[in-house]
Amino acid sequence: MSQYRSNTLNIQDLETPCLLLDINKLEHNISFLHRRMKELGVNLRPHGKTAKNIDVMRMSLKGQSGGITVSTIKEAEYYFEQGITDLVYAVGIAPSKLDRIAGLVGRGAEITVILDSVEQIKFLSARAQQYGLTIPALIELDCDGHRSGVTLEDPALLEIARLLNSEPGVSLSGVLTHAGESYHCESVEEIRTIAHQERDVAVGAAEILRRNGLPCPIVSVGSTPTATFASDLAGVTEVRAGVFLFQDLVMAGLGVCSVTDIAISVLATVIGHQKQKGWVIIDAGWTALSSDRGTASQRIDQGYGLVCSANGEPLSNMIVSITNQEHGIIVAREGGEVDWNSFAIGSLVRVLPNHACAMGTMHDHYHVINETGALSHTLPRVNGW
Repeated sequence: MSQYRSNTLNIQDLETPCLLLDINKLEHNISFLHRRMKELGVNLRPHGKTAKNIDVMRMSLKGQSGGITVSTIKEAEYYFEQGITDLVYAVGIAPSKLDRIAGLVGRGAEITVILDSVEQIKFLSARAQQYGLTIPALIELDCDGHRSGVTLEDPALLEIARLLNSEPGVSLSGVLTHAGESYHCESVEEIRTIAHQERDVAVGAAEILRRNGLPCPIVSVGSTPTATFASDLAGVTEVRAGVFLFQDLVMAGLGVCSVTDIAISVLATVIGHQKQKGWVIIDAGWTALSSDRGTASQRIDQGYGLVCSANGEPLSNMIVSITNQEHGIIVAREGGEVDWNSFAIGSLVRVLPNHACAMGTMHDHYHVINETGALSHTLPRVNGW
């Protein structure tokens, strides 16, 4: 079912702040990563948490068979209702989520959960048996110390795998890892090293399971940086990535994309000046931009977002340096000056995101800029949990 709604407004007529999506940039970003995955011989399982919209996710699949990744049960329910049945819920399973997971499985969803403990298997098995279901699970691996998961050397890896393979109500589908530390790299070579490490841990875990007579059909890795720069994914069956759809300033700072590849931005209106302070005040604060400061540790600190002209041209010297709930303050970088004629009160600017997922979550729909550069329609987002 299409989620498109007619929209005949010009950008100048939009109520600000609002979220813009450039369809040309989106299509470019999707095509790029699909080419990479084809070169590496693996399937792409795009992550639905970035877009939170069915039309964008259908574009992201580019007609390939296979499913998507989700990060909330609400996303899983939404995408399933829109016809995507193959779902990996890539957040460690919690007891409070099991009734809704079971509901999806009972309705025909092929949903796979992830876990990294015996305790999770026990409550998953018990609840699945109550519903008369078998719920497949992937073992989450820690490949870089970033977050959750068992390490390759941990005896718990085999203990968890054996239990998943033997307990009623659950089944062992394979292994999964996420190289989250790739977001903190300082060079492309460092990302390549982490990508190699991510692959080695996942494939190594699969080999351990298989040597011990256990099935491991799925070997899942993924992050946008490692997907972009991996050189060898032999033994991997799928790559998960999400932010590649829209890209953002963190990715640009890592060398994953250029600033001009970023597909979303917040449109804002200049509502005031504090000329003695060098401030341009806009009607977009952290409730529109998010409070993400992901570029703060990078070589170029983009504040709360890089400012662009109303037509999307980046103004490399101008950033949002302060956010309140409904106000943003634009300043020139150190050593620069504000061109006040470019920021007349009532004029429009765009702000690019540090983190695309975070900016998107602050909004309930996109205003889509089509192939000709004109507004064409809006797309809803499914937020919440």
